[in-house]
Amino acid sequence: MDRIRQPADLARKTAERIAAHKGRATGAYRRETFVLDREAARQTAREFLDRFPKAAYMSEVESWRELDDGRIEFTMRRLPTAD
Repeated sequence: MDRIRQPADLARKTAERIAAHKGRATGAYRRETFVLDREAARQTAREFLDRFPKAAYMSEVESWRELDDGRIEFTMRRLPTAD
């Protein structure tokens, strides 16, 4: 059984189950979710986009939100071209 460690894990698992139930493919993109302070979040997003440029991987910040404690939760996505 998978262990849910953070709310983002629960959200991702739920979205995958809903998409599978509706017959939509969820495997086209690789996604990584982070919870970091604001400056670390900016740096991580920059490094991700430098490593996986949009032109080759269709990389982007898929979603983000500011948590009550000021940290940023965000999900980066890219095509698995290099995998």
